[in-house]
Amino acid sequence: MVATASLAAAHGNEAHVKPAGPIKLEQKAWGIAGDPKKVTRTIEVDMTDAMRFTPDRIEIRQGETVRFVHMNSGKVMHEFVLGTKPELDEHAALMKKFPGMEHDEPYMAHVAPGKRGEIVWTFNKVGEFDFACLLPGHYEAGMVGKIKVVSK
Repeated sequence: MVATASLAAAHGNEAHVKPAGPIKLEQKAWGIAGDPKKVTRTIEVDMTDAMRFTPDRIEIRQGETVRFVHMNSGKVMHEFVLGTKPELDEHAALMKKFPGMEHDEPYMAHVAPGKRGEIVWTFNKVGEFDFACLLPGHYEAGMVGKIKVVSK
């Protein structure tokens, strides 16, 4: 599965249901949604109420399809959103204006307290990219990380 049941989520602590239908295969600067059958590595990422990800720095080889397994060990909702810093900044500003906005992008996972989420992503572009929790206050508190994609 490319995402967990929490992917298309309004923000809050309620349960989320993934919509039926195909995953969007839109090329982004940081890659494209991955095929779960082609996963080459699984990376577990812990999310805490200290507003931190562990690990917060990840190196990936170009062409790898990675399964990110997100564990929310906190007591509040957290999310993991892949992107570039300018796109994450823009999205964070929108989240402040519209905190209940829903998402269904394959590069986002919304994870309720004590639950797990998952994203499968293919990193087909070399570069430095970011991930963050864009819930109001979390991004500003430093809930961010970096992904470095290196040549094969």
